[in-house]
Amino acid sequence: MTGPAVDQALTRAHLEEWARVVAGLARRFGDLDLAEDAAAEAFTTAVERWPRDGVPPNPGAWLTTTATRKAIDRLRRESRRDDKHKAALMLSDDSPPEQTGPIDDDRLRLIFTCCHPVLAMEARVALTLRLLGGLTVAEIAHAFLVPETTMARRITRAKAKIAAAHVPYRVPSATDLRGRLAGVLAVVYLIFNEGYLATGGDDPMRADLTDEAIRLGRLLRTLLPDEGEVTGLLALMLLIDARRTARVSRTGELVTLEEQDRGAWSRALIVEGHALVRERIAAVAAGGEPPGRYQLLAAINAVHTAAPSARDTDWSQIVALYDRLLAADPSAIVRLNRAIAVAEIDGPDVALAELDRLRAPLDGYHAYHAARADLLRRLGRSEEARSAYDRAVQLAGNPAERAYLARRRDQLVW
Repeated sequence: MTGPAVDQALTRAHLEEWARVVAGLARRFGDLDLAEDAAAEAFTTAVERWPRDGVPPNPGAWLTTTATRKAIDRLRRESRRDDKHKAALMLSDDSPPEQTGPIDDDRLRLIFTCCHPVLAMEARVALTLRLLGGLTVAEIAHAFLVPETTMARRITRAKAKIAAAHVPYRVPSATDLRGRLAGVLAVVYLIFNEGYLATGGDDPMRADLTDEAIRLGRLLRTLLPDEGEVTGLLALMLLIDARRTARVSRTGELVTLEEQDRGAWSRALIVEGHALVRERIAAVAAGGEPPGRYQLLAAINAVHTAAPSARDTDWSQIVALYDRLLAADPSAIVRLNRAIAVAEIDGPDVALAELDRLRAPLDGYHAYHAARADLLRRLGRSEEARSAYDRAVQLAGNPAERAYLARRRDQLVW
């Protein structure tokens, strides 16, 4: 096999097998540090050997076997006698793992371990990206704009806290799966949002993070195909990501949904996302549980991506979906987005009145002031609009957003 072919095989193996290898080691040895280090050593060995010996017929099995040997070798090097005895037992232990949850998959156990409520949200995100995504510490640090040493300490502390708290390496029982699943989905969506619209740094979008979040969403969908919110989150991310190439102009400025070239949207992602939304609609119609937050957000994005142009958007349907979403998530952010949709039906004055009632909870949120600025502009209240744009630019952390808002402010007619 030639060099490029080996490189492709290594890249594919890392994408497809990293989480499986780490999860299997974590289940077998009960040590996240050992699992991560042994998996990394196995992939390093693959980089050294595959170009010389050829890609094995079953790369995943090769990596798992190699990583297991690396872990056992490390345990044997430990000075304590009981560690050596434990390693000897593990060397001959090929029994299937005991099922420890409603679904028997090592990767799902690892996801719930990384996203355990005992950890702060930032630690859950970092650990998920490292152990499930296989991103390096440097890559994770760059994504969240912190020094590599800071991120390394964060991940180390997270693993230590899991060990100290004796967090069980298992999928939650069927009775509490849903409560814990909400935290897992929140982590995946946070990773996606940071890639979709970076909160800081010079890059307006981080495709590596959106791609990783979607990959995690696909994995969760494979493992939990009957969980509506899992399907809803995957559909939501696909429909948003379908617009990626149209969201930033050549000059580095944000392009709003209304102004985007819809011909540049990914039809494949839209078709897949719409199919998932229809699947959930059919499931609910057949007597399934009412849709949750992610399913409703996916439905809203399905309406947007179904319209051939902005003026053809079914805003009445979008407002109706936001009304349902408010029942599930009565947050100020949802009310803000609903008001933006209301402006397309009842006019900017009605929407502005709704926004003014949200000032207290959203005064520090740049999108609130950007929405107010746009409504004031449409009403011809230029001086107030300029002040709102100034506040939005001040609060916005994304360079593409700041460029867009500054241009809109400077275009105001006095």
